[in-house]
Amino acid sequence: MNRDEIVEHVRVALNQVLNREVPELGEDARLFEDLSLDSTSVIELLMGLEDTMDLEIDPDDLEPEVFRTVRTLTDFIEAGYANAGAMVG
Repeated sequence: MNRDEIVEHVRVALNQVLNREVPELGEDARLFEDLSLDSTSVIELLMGLEDTMDLEIDPDDLEPEVFRTVRTLTDFIEAGYANAGAMVG
C-alpha cells in the first residue's frame, strides 16, 4: 500500500469518527488541534483503521507523537507495513 492510499484511509476513517466530511487532508493537519480529536476519537480512529486496512496495531507500541499530525500517523502505519506486512507495532 502506498503513502497516498494510507492517507486516504486515514481521511475516510476521520470522516467516520468525526461524523463530518474531511474533504482535503494535508499531512501537516494536527489531529487534536486542527481536527478536534480527543482520546475517545483516537481509539475509534485506530479501530476503524484496523478494520479497513486489515491492520493489527499493538497499543503498547503507540507513543503520543504518533498522533501529532496526519504525517506522523501515516509514517507509523507505513513503517508497520514495511516492517511486518499487515502487522503494525
